Amino acid sequence: MAYATETSNEKALSGALALVMHVLFFALLVFGVAWQKRESPPMVAELWSELPAPKVAPPPPPKIEPKPEPKAQPKPPPKIEPKPAPKPDPKADIALREKKEKERKAKEQELAEKKKLDEKKKLEEQAQLEKLKAQQEKEKAEQLAREQDEALRKIAQSKAAAQARLVDEYKRRIADHIRRFIVEPPGLRDNPEVVYDVQVLTGGGVFDVKLRKTSGQATWDSAVERAIRRAEPLPLPPDPSLMREFRELNLKFRPKE
Repeated sequence: MAYATETSNEKALSGALALVMHVLFFALLVFGVAWQKRESPPMVAELWSELPAPKVAPPPPPKIEPKPEPKAQPKPPPKIEPKPAPKPDPKADIALREKKEKERKAKEQELAEKKKLDEKKKLEEQAQLEKLKAQQEKEKAEQLAREQDEALRKIAQSKAAAQARLVDEYKRRIADHIRRFIVEPPGLRDNPEVVYDVQVLTGGGVFDVKLRKTSGQATWDSAVERAIRRAEPLPLPPDPSLMREFRELNLKFRPKE
């Protein structure tokens, strides 16, 4: 492939040089053989005279450089004649427009249905949230009502306990007040107990006294009844709402209390 780039002058010059080298080589070979014949002694010459003359190898044929193959020129592409544009078909245009119109309407309908579904889903989620919120508010209100009822119940219990303690306190005060008016009769045996039902008026006055249980000793029973009547007005609590607890008192008395 290196020869493909050489010019014609270079090829001629290289051929001449090769030929000259072959000629010089051949002349040198012939000169050397002749010189050997001149210098050798007669005996040697005679011996050589009997031998056949040496064959001189013919010079090698000159190298024939292969001619570079000409490069193939690319063929120009075939000319393509432009085809005439087809004439528009009115029916095809109408069909295409109708198809596009149908596709547009179908897409709009699909978008409208999707929008409706999204709105419906949104309304359902909102309704669920409102329902959950209402349920939470209801539970909160019920919890608050229970807490209020519990608080009121505790207040009522506390108030009732306070009133019961106050009623017991004033019943004890009434009994102590009546005892200060008892004149113990002589000759009492043991520690007899007498029980009276006493009806009390609003101002603490004694309306009626009834014997519920006798002590078995009439002198003690009479002494207690007289003391109840002399002890009015009886001490009552200042709260009028407690008066119902003092309309009728059940009082017990023993001489050794």
